[in-house]
Amino acid sequence: MKSGFRPNANKARVSLLSIAVLLLSGLSSQAQTSSPPPAGSPGATRSIDGKQLPAPDLKFGGTIKNDALSSKAWWAPEIVPPKDAPNVLLIITDDAGFGVPSTFGGVIPTPAMDRIANEGLRYNNIHSTALCSPTRAALITGRNHHSVGFGVISEQSTGFPGYNSLIPEDKATIGRILLDNGYATSWFGKDHNTPAFAASQVGPFDQWPTGMGFEYFYGFVGGDANQWEPNLFRNTTQIYPFEGKPEWNLVTGMADDAIKHMNMLNQVSPDKPFFVKYAPGATHAPHHPTKEWVKKISDMHLFDKGWNKVREQIFQNQKKLGVIPQDTEMEPWPTDVLKNWDDCTPEEQKLFIKQAEVFAAFAAYNDHEIGRVIQTVEDMGKLDDTLIIYINGDNGTSAEGGPLGTPNEVAFFNGINMMPVEEQMKWYDVWGTEETYNHMSAGWSWAFDTPFSWFKQNASKLGGIRQNMAISWPAKIKDKGGLREQFCHVIDIVPTILEAAGITAPETVDGIPQSPIEGTSLAYTFSKEGADAPSQHKIQYFEMFGQWALYNDGWLLSTKVNRAPWEAFGVANPDPLNNQVLELYNLTTDFSQSKNIADQHPDKLKEMKALFIEEAQKYQVFPLDASVAARIVAPRPNITAGRSEFVYTLPMTGLPQGDSPFILNSSYNIKADITVPEGGAEGMILTSGGRFAGYGLYLLKGKPVFLWNLLDLKRIKWEGDKELEPGQHTIEFDFKYDGLGDGTLAYNNMSGLGRGGTGTFKVDGKVMTVITMEKTLPMILQWDESFDIGSDTLTGVNDADYKPPFPLTAQLNKLTINIDRPQLSEADIKKLEDAQRNNKSSE
Repeated sequence: MKSGFRPNANKARVSLLSIAVLLLSGLSSQAQTSSPPPAGSPGATRSIDGKQLPAPDLKFGGTIKNDALSSKAWWAPEIVPPKDAPNVLLIITDDAGFGVPSTFGGVIPTPAMDRIANEGLRYNNIHSTALCSPTRAALITGRNHHSVGFGVISEQSTGFPGYNSLIPEDKATIGRILLDNGYATSWFGKDHNTPAFAASQVGPFDQWPTGMGFEYFYGFVGGDANQWEPNLFRNTTQIYPFEGKPEWNLVTGMADDAIKHMNMLNQVSPDKPFFVKYAPGATHAPHHPTKEWVKKISDMHLFDKGWNKVREQIFQNQKKLGVIPQDTEMEPWPTDVLKNWDDCTPEEQKLFIKQAEVFAAFAAYNDHEIGRVIQTVEDMGKLDDTLIIYINGDNGTSAEGGPLGTPNEVAFFNGINMMPVEEQMKWYDVWGTEETYNHMSAGWSWAFDTPFSWFKQNASKLGGIRQNMAISWPAKIKDKGGLREQFCHVIDIVPTILEAAGITAPETVDGIPQSPIEGTSLAYTFSKEGADAPSQHKIQYFEMFGQWALYNDGWLLSTKVNRAPWEAFGVANPDPLNNQVLELYNLTTDFSQSKNIADQHPDKLKEMKALFIEEAQKYQVFPLDASVAARIVAPRPNITAGRSEFVYTLPMTGLPQGDSPFILNSSYNIKADITVPEGGAEGMILTSGGRFAGYGLYLLKGKPVFLWNLLDLKRIKWEGDKELEPGQHTIEFDFKYDGLGDGTLAYNNMSGLGRGGTGTFKVDGKVMTVITMEKTLPMILQWDESFDIGSDTLTGVNDADYKPPFPLTAQLNKLTINIDRPQLSEADIKKLEDAQRNNKSSE
């Protein structure tokens, strides 16, 4: 018999039995005494100081001999948050001003927000950045929006540190910080912080929610979404939960998913604290509530008396609730910008009431679904230990519908901001349904920002930047229903959460030294004594599209509004720092910013401007840029940058607009080589956009078609003369653009955009149709639709011809897109330079 290891069976059995007895006795003792698991055991935990993330590995604490029986196993303890760290539910709604929720005097019922305010605290002095994704970037990082590259929305990003829409590695998000400290992290709804040029299937994904510290994401990536058929993702994979469900709506869909996810966490790991960012798309356009909610609001007749009366009613409600000072005054109705209600025609009033009812239904419906999420926390028995922060709006109410509203918000982004009411009435009966991408009149937006003036985009007026907020945490906040009036900003939310959790901001993340948090914790306001505590946030700048302001310990320096939000296509202010009318307000005695006292304090004005410049230099605000629409078509480093030819040989769907070939304001040629099988073929060859703006090349009952959908207002169709016979065919659309292109933007001139051109449609080299377009789309297709080859996802460009997905039944051999972007001649440049000088001299 060979020498070597010879097991003794009896000894082995005794050893195994001994181990089992020891394990069982340990478990029994642990169950009886609830003592923490011993160090090195699988159930051991630890909290970290959080200075270095991820936390460095611990040294192995067991012993290692030559054999396992003589060695001692050891497991690194699981990282958990500090004892008594709360769960966190962070809620932020979209495009809703101070006067929207009933919690702060609005006429729209928001019982979920009421609940949080009644169980906790109301905050009437919290501020945003005046625009969507800049506010959201500030909210999740605790830094000012320019500090994290979000001086504007990503779709308008430019190549400067404060405006490139890239959150730097030295400014980790709250998701990442809490994740590495042992929280379960998730994000539901709107993600407007992934760069538009990094939103495709090829990534990179480091600036998607899952790459920024949020383990689970369910939502949409862009600024807005069709709530009936959204461009929806789970983590980084596109999903279609609405297919075959015509009544499905994202507002309920995301609440359902959040509830499911929270219950799963609670069931699998009930002791693990959660952080949930809940960011619905409501009430950003399009306003898409369900029919049931529209009826509920319509039956209340909230808006029958018009916006002047509604504004006054909200104002009185706010005083009764005590959420604004009793001596607050409002500026007169801005008749130079918006009509008084009584000056509107009966047809206008009918349309405007419908617009407001649909908006209000969207807000109320959204709050109801938020209430379901909050109720889930209570049903899990965790409400006492959950910090709930409910912020109403990421900026003031949007006025991007213009004075008349619109059935199609995409039209606004292409310069159509005054669609006649008689034209809009064609959509009256379907307003808010899948047939519209609707927005309301700015008259309602002004009323919903009561008691302040102006709107979203206006960073120098409180109507654009003053939000309201409710916070509850039953275990810690005992001043139920209390009001907090300290000045604060969304950058204060991250340090508030960290202090509540007992977690320090990291010094390094992934080896990268972190810049300081720029906000101030609001935890000092949680106690009853905190009601009278002075604000710890003393100074704050504001800037958006060249309009700016500075708050300093009660004083507010503001630039006078020189552009309504719907006026986005004119010549931009060439010197936004100095070419301004400056206003000064004392907010300690003038809550609503209604009394300009600049002429009484010239020295203060000068001092405040110098402070603004100092803050702007500190936080990457320069260079100031007053352009709006022009930045939409500014060049960006997307995957198409520098390319003029694109070749595809396989079907592909879901490529977002920001990463697809951009053919606007250019000449282009689209050529498809296909093989038609016996029996004929139909289906989509290529499409980009959807029901509210886009183009498509397809076979309709075998006949080739190229179609431009111009904002759901007009469709231009090029067609072949007959059905294609079986065999190989070449279909070609060639467009010659008549304008100078986007090169004119470098000279503060938009004349090169949206010009006409001639499209020639050929089949197998033979000209079928030639049509001259008087105008083309200057800015965008439908943002939340994609570039698809071989089928059509979400909505189609022409409902009268087909219904998606409309798959191509022919074989696609090759699809080629060539783009010929206009080049400015020396003569063009001289004319543009002369025009630019003339514009500057006339300022």
